[in-house]
Amino acid sequence: ETTEMTNREEAEIQISELDLLSSMFPYEEELLVTDQVALAELKHYVENESAEMPSSKVQFILNVKPEVSNASMVEFCMACALPFKYPTVLPEITVRSSLLSRAQQIHLNSDLKTYLMQNCSGEPCMLSAREWVKDHAAAYIDKELSSSSVTTSHAAQSEDITFTRLWIYSHHIYNKQKRKNIIEWAKELSLSGFCMPGKPGVVCVEGLQSSCEEFWSRVRKLTWKRILIRHREDVSLEGGGHAEIQKQRKFSTLEEKCFDAHGARGNHMDLGQLYRFLEEKGCADIFQMYFGVEGH
Repeated sequence: ETTEMTNREEAEIQISELDLLSSMFPYEEELLVTDQVALAELKHYVENESAEMPSSKVQFILNVKPEVSNASMVEFCMACALPFKYPTVLPEITVRSSLLSRAQQIHLNSDLKTYLMQNCSGEPCMLSAREWVKDHAAAYIDKELSSSSVTTSHAAQSEDITFTRLWIYSHHIYNKQKRKNIIEWAKELSLSGFCMPGKPGVVCVEGLQSSCEEFWSRVRKLTWKRILIRHREDVSLEGGGHAEIQKQRKFSTLEEKCFDAHGARGNHMDLGQLYRFLEEKGCADIFQMYFGVEGH
């Protein structure tokens, strides 16, 4: 009977595995850590007894070109996130390629997960996962929709969709262009929520999971002193259509909210007003996640 691994041991394994991956794949087009803050927090946690658990998972992208004569141009992208309990639990991996249909992508990811469940529990397995994708992924592009898989592709059509709400924290948001981007991108991606500029900066977006992730990947690429996802809510909607999504929303559009602290410190927002706004929207519990204190 193996003893439970401690959080710190798990974190140490994650760091050494990432170090190994970085030395094997030194170029950004092979390996890209998309959340540097999470990685820094993880290292800090391992090196300091007193440090608290990181607030977000380490996320990275591995790009794989399978060695197939005719598929030399195909690239598969593995979007990976390491849950805090990895390697005790499996990594979260989604493999994508522009040449995969939706059904083929679902099929490929489900087979990869089965492979990992059968072969890799409790062990660092990013390299095995990458090898598996390198060896097997290209075959899924050619998988014809035979009679057996027509049913799965039909199921994929009514597949549950996920409604996501991201609570993003930034050291500060002053820049006019960034504020404009936040509002325009949210509109383009049909996301609602709000943006509180100033110091600290708070952004909340809600809508389809894929749209929230696209929004986060764009926002994160802008230059920030510090920005991270403080909290994330995911709700699976069975066969969810437009109405289901609308029902989940707590905000009607995305607007900028300025809770002016009457110029006392100029840019500092009145957090009491923010708390009351969140309370009105049924999100008061979030306040504590951001500021570590009970609101009032």
